Amino acid sequence: MAKQTNYGELAQKLIELVGGADNISNVTHCATRLRFNLKDEGKADTDTIKGTGGVMGVVSASGQYQIIIGAEVPQVHREVASRLGDISSAAGGDAPKGSLVNRIIDTITGIFTPILPALTAAGMIKAVLALLVAFKWVDNSSSTYQVINFMGDATFYFLPILLANSAARKLGCNPFLAMMLGGILIHPNFINLVSASKETGEAIRIFGLPIYNATYASSVIPILLGVLLMAWVEPWATKISPKPIRFFTAPLITMFVVGIATLCVLGPIGYVVSNGIAFVVNKLGELAPWLVPTLLGVFLPFLVMTGTHHALTPIGINNRMTLGFDTIIYPGQLASNVAQGAAALAVSIKTHDSERKQLCSATGITAVCGITEPVLYGVTMKIRTNMIAAMAGGGVGGFFMGLMGTKNFSGGSPGLLTLPSYIGLDAPMSNFYFACIGAAIAFVVSFAVSFVLYKDEKKG
Repeated sequence: MAKQTNYGELAQKLIELVGGADNISNVTHCATRLRFNLKDEGKADTDTIKGTGGVMGVVSASGQYQIIIGAEVPQVHREVASRLGDISSAAGGDAPKGSLVNRIIDTITGIFTPILPALTAAGMIKAVLALLVAFKWVDNSSSTYQVINFMGDATFYFLPILLANSAARKLGCNPFLAMMLGGILIHPNFINLVSASKETGEAIRIFGLPIYNATYASSVIPILLGVLLMAWVEPWATKISPKPIRFFTAPLITMFVVGIATLCVLGPIGYVVSNGIAFVVNKLGELAPWLVPTLLGVFLPFLVMTGTHHALTPIGINNRMTLGFDTIIYPGQLASNVAQGAAALAVSIKTHDSERKQLCSATGITAVCGITEPVLYGVTMKIRTNMIAAMAGGGVGGFFMGLMGTKNFSGGSPGLLTLPSYIGLDAPMSNFYFACIGAAIAFVVSFAVSFVLYKDEKKG
């Protein structure tokens, strides 16, 4: 999008083209896309939207109508939200339409997309700290180290509260009550009770009901199950509360029921499921560590096309929160993103079309840095040889990193700028070198295949 684009005008035009404000039940954004939940997608004028200046493409998938804007999507979203009364931050909205799978993916996307900036910031802070320690610019016994470390850990430790907020907004319940539930799960007194119970062997009980000895800092699934229950309990509590005192009794009933149910039942279920996923990942890593990174390296562009790649985010986060690292999601995504960028950069060098050269160079650089939607919709999907090259490079790079058991410690948008996230404070530097080599392999293979196969279209 050109710098001179008027975001207000573009926002107003997009609102009209998707069927007007009355047709929009919710709108959010990720790194490059405006994500609309429309009441009737048939009212959207897709062809006109695709031809609108500032729009790179349109995708209808996972219960959402997605308009690809590029790096300046936050500014456009801000203008859209202001014209809609900021419904993107309001609780509730029409349930997404489509199959059960689409509804699940839409919910996962709506929950995790808003917290991605916090996760990215935390991951990059931890990566910078790892670099400072690796180059011996900061000693790990200094207060500087301690301060930067807890700054980076804050997002991960308080993840249940962040997820509670975004889940509540997506599921239509009070976000502040949901954050209270997240606070209950990580309250210091609860953690102390669990520690004491483990030492003495005496169970924690509430009204005689046992509470499982688990702590939930940095956890993902327990709070999601709790907020899901809250979305059912809160309307019921409001309905049964006498109107004159509803303001007091509805939240009281909600928190009593949901809080106890989460501590006694849902939290333990989430804890067991999280550890189960970690167990499967460990076993997969022992049996075929190369398999998932290879498959992701090859097929990630197709997942991004449909928006289903966001369903991978909680798996990667859960791996890091339970195991301390992720070996299957982020390495494969790193290889794929770098490969797509390399394929486009090869075309930018070989093509004689000045417009295509500029598009490929700009989107290629963005892709190797970790954001691929611009290159995917602007280049990869339009040039068949680029898709072949990206799949080849992504597959080979992912295979290498999987074979080496390459570990990602702090996340971020998978690309060259987040390579420091493969430096662990207690991990050997060889892990970082494997990530760099894997990214280089993906780049070289994809660049070479694209350069050899690409030919400018003959103009007749």
